[in-house]
Parts: sequence; C-alpha cells; structure tokens
Amino acid sequence: MRILVTGAAGFIGFHVAARLLRDGGTVVGVDNLNGYYDPRLKRSRLALLEHARFEFAHVDIADRAAMEALFEREKFSLVIHLAAQAGVRHSIDRPHDYIDSNITGFLNVLEGCRRARVAHLIYASSSSVYGGNTKTPFAVEDRVDHPVSLYAATKKANELMAHSYSHLFRFPTTGLRFFTVYGPWGRPDMAPYKFARAIARGDVIDIFNYGRMQRDFTYIDDIVEGVVRLARQAPEGYRLFNIGSSKPVPLMKFVHALENAFGRRARKRFRPLEPGDMVHTNANVSALERATGFRPSTPLEAGVGKFAEWYCDYHREELNEHGTRRASDSRQFAAAFRAS
Repeated sequence: MRILVTGAAGFIGFHVAARLLRDGGTVVGVDNLNGYYDPRLKRSRLALLEHARFEFAHVDIADRAAMEALFEREKFSLVIHLAAQAGVRHSIDRPHDYIDSNITGFLNVLEGCRRARVAHLIYASSSSVYGGNTKTPFAVEDRVDHPVSLYAATKKANELMAHSYSHLFRFPTTGLRFFTVYGPWGRPDMAPYKFARAIARGDVIDIFNYGRMQRDFTYIDDIVEGVVRLARQAPEGYRLFNIGSSKPVPLMKFVHALENAFGRRARKRFRPLEPGDMVHTNANVSALERATGFRPSTPLEAGVGKFAEWYCDYHREELNEHGTRRASDSRQFAAAFRAS
C-alpha cells in the first residue's frame, strides 16, 4: 500500500509512519516543520524514518496548490491525517494558526482524497471536543456542543467536515479522538515533557488547578496500534472512535511516576485552572474494542519508565550537567527499526 501520513515529523505521525514501514508499507510523509516547538526534534524523528520505502515532502497542508500537486502526483490507497496546529493554550494567543492548519488544511486533505478517489481517510480528532461535558466516561455517542478552546472547536469542525464529505461523496472517513498521548519522542509543549524537563533540571513544575485534575494518559504504542488496526478496515461511510487508556489518572500520580522514573523529587508550584483546560478526561473505548478487538493496556509505570529513558538519552549531554541518573533504550529502538 502507498500511504500518505501528514504530520510525519510530529509525535504521533512519526510513530505511525515507523510502524507502517515495519509492517511493509510504502509511506509518503508530509510536514511543514514549523517552529511551534523546536524543529530539531522533528528532524531527529525524520532521521529515524530514513528507509527505501519512505519519502518525505516538505509541504504545508494549508498550501492548496502544493496539496493539489501532491495528490495529482501520487496514488494513495490510504491517507492518515495527523498534521494539525496543536495546543490548547497556544490557540488563545494565535487563533489564525488554527484556522489555517486545522480548517483550511483539513479541507485540502478532504478535497485531495475526494478527487483522487482515496479508499479511506483516517484523521486525528481530540478528546478536547468533549469540552464542558460532565458525563463520564466520554463516549463517541455523546453530544459535543461545548468546546472550551478554539483548538477543540477546530477538531469538532473537522468531524463535521468529514461527515459532510462522507455523506455527499460516499467517502469513507474514520475520526480518532486521542486522549493525552505520551511516550518517547513526545511533544515538548505537553505536560509529560514539560514535567520531565523540569524534574531533570531541578526546575519548578507548574501544577494547574492545584493538582485537582485527572487525565486519561495513553501510551503512544497503544495509540499506534489502534490507528493501524482501524486503517485495515475501510468503512462504508463516516465513523468515530475514542483511543484512550480508559483509566484516568490523577495528575499528581503521573507526577509521582515521573519522579520515581528520574529518581528525584519535583519542585512544585500550584496554580489555578488555565483558560481552555479540561479538569477530567476519561475515554469509553467500547466501540474501538468491538471494531478491532483491541483496547489500550500499557500500565502507567511502564509507559512513564520508557518515556523517561528516552528523554534522558535524547538530552544526554544536557542532563550530564544536572546529574540525572537514567540511561535509555532509544538507540535500541533506532537499531531495531533500521534492521527491519
């Protein structure tokens, strides 16, 4: 299969592309390598994707002409759309970035798939669409009419856009609502990475809502497994799934797991809830399990341990200055992938 993965230099996109290559697929990866966070991390991910069956295209999905040319040049049997302008808090300060990437960019992907008659589009939504919902666990059948950030609103808009294309053009689309993804090669703007950096350096961690938060932390391998299994099933029309651990964890328990992994205590500063933040997330994954026979199962301590090992290896030179004790298996990950 020739597969397009947008956001291939991003956290989830990189892991999905690597898995598809290991499974024998041919992958075209698209990314604009923007500066939302350090592009060097994105280029490091891409370096691990060097493979005879991988091609990288430095393209912004919001560039209509470039996306039209890409779909005209390539013949994709599957599109996995993971590119987006991420970040809840960033959407408050830079709203136009979210309309350009998440709305215009998604439209360009939909149009490309429609015109090229792509057999199946899988796209990333987000648990943030549940917004102000109080019923838990969150189920895909629940109404999601109260987003509490512009980022969440754009993801809800993506679901509506996909539904309209599936209805009008009999076009198969699968939307995936991801729940707080963490693991090796993660995003520096997300809490797990921020916490790890602060603990390793001895800096202060900001704990919002005074620690009274719960998150459905989901390890990256479980996210990838769900994506790959659903990619094998082209639906007749439109469908949605949650992919989350379905085991919400108090924020302070996650912090303690990181402290144990790094072997040092965090310096904490407790602060009020930030605008756009959700207090509690919890995924109902029964639909995913019925469709694929799979549900995420990586224990928190195991996932956090692997993340901490990778973090210490990737930042080895910097952390030597701070005396952080862990070593990592990320070189083994790279060697195993290249040998496959």
